[in-house]
Amino acid sequence: MTTKIAFIGAGSVVFTQGLLADIFAFPELKNAHIALHDIDAERLRTAEAAARHIASVRGAEPQVTAHAERRPALEDADFVINIVQIGMGEATRTDFDIPARYGIRQTIGDTLGVGGIFRALRTFPHLRELGEDIKEMCPRAWLLNYTNPMAMNIQYLTQATGLTRVVGLCHSVYWTMRDLADLVGVPFEEITYRAAGVNHQAWVLQFERDGVDLYPKLDARIAEDEQLRRRVRVDMYRRLGFYPTETSEHSSEYVPWYLHHDSEIERLRLPVGAYLGIVEENVADYERTRAALAAGQPLEVEGTMEYAPQIIHSIVTGTPRTVYGNVPNNGLIDNLPAHGVVEVPCLVDDAGVQPTRAGALPPQLAALNRTYLSANDLVVRAALEDSPIRIRQAAMTDPATAAALPVERIWALCDEMAKAHADRLQPALRARLGS
Repeated sequence: MTTKIAFIGAGSVVFTQGLLADIFAFPELKNAHIALHDIDAERLRTAEAAARHIASVRGAEPQVTAHAERRPALEDADFVINIVQIGMGEATRTDFDIPARYGIRQTIGDTLGVGGIFRALRTFPHLRELGEDIKEMCPRAWLLNYTNPMAMNIQYLTQATGLTRVVGLCHSVYWTMRDLADLVGVPFEEITYRAAGVNHQAWVLQFERDGVDLYPKLDARIAEDEQLRRRVRVDMYRRLGFYPTETSEHSSEYVPWYLHHDSEIERLRLPVGAYLGIVEENVADYERTRAALAAGQPLEVEGTMEYAPQIIHSIVTGTPRTVYGNVPNNGLIDNLPAHGVVEVPCLVDDAGVQPTRAGALPPQLAALNRTYLSANDLVVRAALEDSPIRIRQAAMTDPATAAALPVERIWALCDEMAKAHADRLQPALRARLGS
């Protein structure tokens, strides 16, 4: 039986390429049906050409179909990979430019803070429609989400649509552990690790080789390297006792301690507005890919070690694996809200994705995660309740925003952001409330 994998937002061509390179590397998936969907016709054509090229290089013979409409792509799919970015670069620039005028500094702006809040709110209508289509067109499919803000999106999807075969995927834990292994001079294959928390703010709870704690080796490396100490995640580790699983740029946005202070930006070398450069690089990468395909030039075909292809292979073949997934808590982490979305190790085989219980986090870590999840919950409630006041309350709760602005300015900022993104928000959320 042929496995059908639908890519929603396939016009994110470079990311789609990496996932396909991984998928076609598995012999059992070389004949899969790859259904590509995007609303941008040019990007969809490019994605289709890239898929066929990668299949040829990998020696695969998939069925590749391209769909301007979502429902035909979803029909009878076994897996749905969501990689959309609503509003693309234009909306992202708005997420940075307007808050900057109010004195809000952001580095990435896709997970929490003002940028994360409005990225979520303009993504939620898409997620509701996607969820309803999945229930009708492929109710047994697994939805594998890569779109940020991860935790908000998964909470909204599960609460708004009732879907249960949903998992959010992020590579931050994997690459953090690769980096830590390199820092302490131990081969990655020889370390044992366990992490848990929330997306982009999970924590390395176990870091060992042969049962021996590697944290002392990390402490020694940090003590001897001043440049390491000039990173946010290292600063957080030294004060909290556990290493965070996301980059310093990301980590700085979820706490009130860094971005509001010029001295901390300098000390910790924080690149304010960094994501705008990444957006430009992504566009340039797409243009190079499109031009190469049009000219018949070879493309690099490299695997990404992303979780989605591994999950698909494990479910199709029964091969057991452990990945990190973002799922509703429901008791997985004792001292975080049950309805919040947490990131924990998940077992995967032909029974599907099975989250594992992490128990209680150390209290200082849970305290930070609870604030993060509280802001998330208010954003999700804003959409579920059609309540514009919840947007303002979410921004007031957000640590970095609260550190930078008084409440009247927070409300004024939300008014301006709602106006700027109005066409992409559900109607009730476009209201201006004043300060």
